[in-house]
This record gives sequence, C-alpha cells and structure tokens, in this order.
Amino acid sequence: MRLLNVHTYALHEFIGTDIPYYAILSHCWESEEVTFQALKAGEAAQMKGWIKIKGCCEQAIEEGLNYAWIDTCCIDKSSSAELSEAINSMFTWYQMAESCYVYLSDVFFKPYAPTFNGSDPEWLKSFQSSKWFTRGWTLQELLAPGTVVFFDKNWKEFGTKESLEDQVISITGIRHLFDFEKASIAQRFSWASKRETTRIEDTAYCLMGIFGVNMPLLYGEGAAAFLRLQLEILKISNDETLFAWEDPSLSHVCHTR
Repeated sequence: MRLLNVHTYALHEFIGTDIPYYAILSHCWESEEVTFQALKAGEAAQMKGWIKIKGCCEQAIEEGLNYAWIDTCCIDKSSSAELSEAINSMFTWYQMAESCYVYLSDVFFKPYAPTFNGSDPEWLKSFQSSKWFTRGWTLQELLAPGTVVFFDKNWKEFGTKESLEDQVISITGIRHLFDFEKASIAQRFSWASKRETTRIEDTAYCLMGIFGVNMPLLYGEGAAAFLRLQLEILKISNDETLFAWEDPSLSHVCHTR
C-alpha cells in the first residue's frame, strides 16, 4: 500500500500488516487531478487538484495522523497490475482508514453559518444535489469506513455520516449505512442502480468490495464484467435475490466518476 506523508507530501510504500494509521479521501474526479506521475515530477502544487491533496493532508494533521491515502496520486495507474491490485483492495483500505474525508467541490457552506442545519431547505437541496451521490465508486466510500466526515469546497466540515444519517438515507435510500452486510444482494444492487461510472466495466468493479468478492480486471469486456461479478457472488452466497439482476440496464454508465 502506498501512502502520502501529510507533512512532506512524499509517497511511502508499506507492505503486509506494517501499515500506519491513515486518513483516506473520497471525492469526484475532475480536471487536473494530481496523479502519481505529477506528484513525483513536482508539478502537483500548480494543478487544480492540489486543493484536495493539501486539504486532506491538513485535516489529517489536525487529527494527529501522519499519512493519507488519495486515489489520484497513491496509485500508479500506468501499471495494470498495480491498478488491479488497488481496485481489489480498495474497499478494505477504506474500512481500515481512521477517517474518510468526503470532499464535495460542488457544495459551498456559508461562511457566516456556524453549523450545518440539516433541516434547512436551502442546504438540504445543496447537499442532495452533490454529484458525489451519483457516482459508482463513492458508494463503497460511503459504506466501508467507520468514520465519514463531509467537507465543502473550501474544506469546511459540516457533518458526518452519523450526524447527517437521516439526510443521507433520504438522498441515497440506504437504511443500512452502518451495517450494509445485513442488506440483501438485491438491495445492495439497487443502491448502485442509479449511479454512474466512466467505464462500463467499473459498474461491476466498484461493487466487488460491497459483495466481498475479488476478480481480475479486464477493461474492454464491457457488460460481461457484471455477469462475472454475479458469478463470483454466486460462489459465496445463497441469496436468491441475486437472480433479480440477471439482465441489468447499463445504459446509464457513460459519465465521469
């Protein structure tokens, strides 16, 4: 596992169980994200995505943590083997994190508002409309971590998964925010049915951790990835609700993460 030192912004490799405490970032990919290559080349601070890196590291420091995991720069995506390992491990990495920081670049918290009022219609509408709730990969990032903290575009904290539980349930329809394993297979698939990913294959790959399965990545296989996912689930589960999803609609999978 590769982690970012939040003090020096240097990347460090950790193997096996020798992994320090760390924070983890959840966000939607946008333009000029800081990649592994950009960080190594010293170009990160000039990129738009630097606000995410810097904000995540500053929050981790406040929490007394020395490391953070950020998907844009902690994975060398030029290595197909590393990418496959990371995607198969990602759910566990979110589970293991001390805190998950959800950065919502499309939500702006008013400077004069001391706290987030979850019943305020204006703010509830802003929160509800965040694209973070429409992306496939962010589903596991909501469910896996024990602690999820929400931040607006200026890195102002305005709530947690626990304090905003009612609002998050209203937005997502997920009542098993803290015990997703108790939900049926059909329920878990329904949570993802209205979410989008860039690649058709990622519709399946982003759900592997939620169902507790692993499989090799085969970008280019298209909707066949979803069938492979079902077959892997069938190996470990007797839940017959799986068959309610034999012919899923994948037509919505055409937007960005």
